[in-house]
Amino acid sequence: MKKIAIFGSTGSIGTSLLNIIKKDKNSFKIELLTADKNYKKLIKQAKFFKARNIIITDNKSFLITKKILKNTKIKVFNNFDTLSKIFDINKKIDYSMCAISGFKGLKPTLDIIKFTKTIAIANKESIICGWNLIKKNLNKYKTNFIPVDSEHFSIWTLLDNSKKNNFEKIYITASGGPFRKIPLDKFKDISIKDALKHPNWSMGKKITIDSATMMNKVFEIIEAKKIFDLNYKQLEILIHPKSYLHAIVKFDNGLSKLLVHDTNMTIPIFNSIYFKTDKKLKSKKIKIETLNNLDLKKVSNIRFPVIKILNKFNETDSLFETIIVSANDKLVNLFLNNKIKFIDISNILLKICNNAEFNKFRSIKPKNIDEINNLADYVSLKIDTMSV
Repeated sequence: MKKIAIFGSTGSIGTSLLNIIKKDKNSFKIELLTADKNYKKLIKQAKFFKARNIIITDNKSFLITKKILKNTKIKVFNNFDTLSKIFDINKKIDYSMCAISGFKGLKPTLDIIKFTKTIAIANKESIICGWNLIKKNLNKYKTNFIPVDSEHFSIWTLLDNSKKNNFEKIYITASGGPFRKIPLDKFKDISIKDALKHPNWSMGKKITIDSATMMNKVFEIIEAKKIFDLNYKQLEILIHPKSYLHAIVKFDNGLSKLLVHDTNMTIPIFNSIYFKTDKKLKSKKIKIETLNNLDLKKVSNIRFPVIKILNKFNETDSLFETIIVSANDKLVNLFLNNKIKFIDISNILLKICNNAEFNKFRSIKPKNIDEINNLADYVSLKIDTMSV
């Protein structure tokens, strides 16, 4: 049986993975499931899949869970410092999925690497802000890495790892979100309800707003640059309204490869857990009509001004990435709470890029998690004092 751990098992990625495993329960042994507050769903998952251990980080939820499970064999823990009590570095588990959203996902991602043969990461903050720390641990503990975002999984699938740097250009696609066609003079009146109407994907509020501003694609470009050791000139975003084509790779031998699949995260998740197996996934027929009209277009930085942020990054890892990620988190939260307008998200982010205090971090490489987390907290507080 393949031994696995799922960090963030009650979220959309974790739930999708468990739904896949449900059909093949006898092939897996779940060593660990984790959640923050959703103890009811976590307990249900743990009982159904006979998980050996669970971690629930919210203290109130932990105490309730501990009481409910006191007469079971399931061990209940409260934080990720307990991983060494759960796992043995000399007996690595087979697969770990890291799907905790936000900066909270960075520590468990770094900590589990030493205990797992393969790690699948679906946490943007971990890769964008802490990639140099992750890469160091991957190399140190000889752990395989699989990106789970549909775009990065597509690129990873298309590339021939035996021929490093044999490609010239990589394109990732963006749907354009709900505001691909609305008149520019209407942007100042965009409501929360309007911004949460994504045309293709069903996602959480935060990522849906990021899709509407195109900030999610800025993040995905940064991720791709780090994961595949590229420079920013090798990467480009193309608008593709149907979200069927996920990546194009142009190789240095004249060939180009495209990867398509339905707007369903089950596909990259399934292929990450069943990598190098002959397991089959039932899926829809190829959409010939969509392939006949991919409708690819370059992104307008007038309609989506956050794209200009990509010109502000250095080619080397730095703490400036943490500043942009944490600033965007804060601004999206302010918008969702009716504190700022939709257009303010982009305007303030661009203002931050030109802020002298923040610019000094462009040349500082992250040394540890505390440095990243402390800076993220500082940026959040700093934005409260900035004029919109």
